[in-house]
Amino acid sequence: MLATERSFPAMHPQLRQELVASTGPLPGRQLVDVHAVGGGCIHQAWCLTLADGERLFAKSGNTQAMALFDVEAEALEALHAQADPDWLVVPKPLALSVLPGGAVLLLPWLELSGSDQRALGHGLALLHRASEAASPQRFGWDRDGYIGAGPQPGGWRDEWGACFVELRLRPQLALAGDLSLPGDWLDQLLTGLRQGLDDHAPSPALVHGDLWGGNAGVLMDGRGALYDPASWWADREVDLAMTRMFGGFSPAFYAAYDAVLRLRSGWEERVEIYNLYHLLNHANLFGGGYVSQSQDCLKRLARMIA
Repeated sequence: MLATERSFPAMHPQLRQELVASTGPLPGRQLVDVHAVGGGCIHQAWCLTLADGERLFAKSGNTQAMALFDVEAEALEALHAQADPDWLVVPKPLALSVLPGGAVLLLPWLELSGSDQRALGHGLALLHRASEAASPQRFGWDRDGYIGAGPQPGGWRDEWGACFVELRLRPQLALAGDLSLPGDWLDQLLTGLRQGLDDHAPSPALVHGDLWGGNAGVLMDGRGALYDPASWWADREVDLAMTRMFGGFSPAFYAAYDAVLRLRSGWEERVEIYNLYHLLNHANLFGGGYVSQSQDCLKRLARMIA
């Protein structure tokens, strides 16, 4: 899927053979080249070249990785169904297999080389708009999933504030344990955040859910591309908020999005609320400075709603 290549170990011969075995996801096909590519920090990523010249993207891991691959494949299917392919490409899963040598998710190869993000912004807005029209009128997801390597609980809520606080913030705060912040203070803050988000009352949209710069790109033909999702039905602003967390998205991206769908009043304040979820997840996964950043964010939000 990713055009950037680095030096990695070769794919294990057993797994390579299992891919093209009669019981594998590519029965009878001939692999002429398999090499590792960049793009993943949890699992290994590969470019597979077949004898007829077709290239595929493969993500592999141990057998326990199947749970994560299965949720990812479901999200890709959902996003693919809502995306306008004239503007935005979301790879549709080709195969999902548990082989003796490990779990494998196969996707079409995406050649990323463009830098003009206008189609990416336009396509994301079209996806959000189309999904709002087809939404389940509730917020959440029907199964437990993952945000990176962290857990992302499933479940449904009728109100947006209840969903975000109960299914996103509280589970991450429980994992974080002691943040040197009083429990009653946190409860009061979460109650205020929930009320404010309920008053915001957005329509449910299908979101990518983990939209940092490494999970989006521009194809050679100029169209945008999305991959590695952690999707759920949410306020569409959660995707726009995360694009601002680590950067990597151009003014042209935001202008193109805004030309299709404008953000509602108060979105600047909600950016910090929504990115608190990702800060907490990073604190739980990596520790270090993310812990203090989470503490500082919680304190700023408390002052904001006071």
